[in-house]
Amino acid sequence: MKNNNKKEYGIILIGHVSKDIIIAGGRTTKTLGGAVYYSSIAARRSGAEVLVITKLAENDMNLLEAFTKENIKFVPLTSPETTSIENIYYTKDMDRRKVTLLSQAEPFALKDIPDYDTGVYHLAGLFRGEIPETLIEPLSRRAKVALDIQGILRGSENGKLLFKDWENKQDLLPFITYLKTDTAEAEIVTGLTDRTKAAEYLYSMGAKEIMITHSSGVLLYNGTKFYHAPFTPSNLSGRTGRGDTCFASYLAYRLNHGIEESLNYAAALTSIKMEKPGAFHGTIIDVLARINS
Repeated sequence: MKNNNKKEYGIILIGHVSKDIIIAGGRTTKTLGGAVYYSSIAARRSGAEVLVITKLAENDMNLLEAFTKENIKFVPLTSPETTSIENIYYTKDMDRRKVTLLSQAEPFALKDIPDYDTGVYHLAGLFRGEIPETLIEPLSRRAKVALDIQGILRGSENGKLLFKDWENKQDLLPFITYLKTDTAEAEIVTGLTDRTKAAEYLYSMGAKEIMITHSSGVLLYNGTKFYHAPFTPSNLSGRTGRGDTCFASYLAYRLNHGIEESLNYAAALTSIKMEKPGAFHGTIIDVLARINS
């Protein structure tokens, strides 16, 4: 039964926070990460009312102070372990990396997700099974669904990264309004190396707005037109979380703006974020100034 007094959220994000270990340029950094971390802050600072639903160990609950500081509401669910990921970057553009899953929190269930009134459910998973694909169709009956496909394709075998195609994509993509992938993931799920053809394929399978990020920018296809926006960072010290930030800022701005305006906004915000490690901590004014420059 619906609760007529429930609070409205522009975006409800579902996914694990992660205790990240980042190794790049001979330097090791331990930091809070996870798609819901980068995504929720980018969305909140873009003006969206945000709720985060996450799972972590009881003794790591202090990590969620990062959301409190950003005025982001959250539903903390307990798990025997907190997800932890090691990222080793091999190249200067930080597009080649080794990802190792060190530990993983428990999967979500439909009962974990309160039926609040929302515009979008953002499924911001890190690894396969974290957000079971069986949640997609029932959530789509409540609101629009946004999916980062890494949470479907990316798995772990003895801690090591392993990508597999999405077996049920034909059945479940029609329930996805916003789909995000990067170039490598797009090739895995479509078999196509050309980003535009991959986007067309994913649209033909049922997704409505397809975002594909790559090293120099972001592409979006809505079935009738291709949109492109460049990344313009002065450095890549904050490369980790690029895709999460881009997708979430697009979704937040898209709540009240058109596709082209939202994509330009997301690319500019992501460019600013990539210039400094951690989540985006700028303002909408900063982003608009970057666009105008």
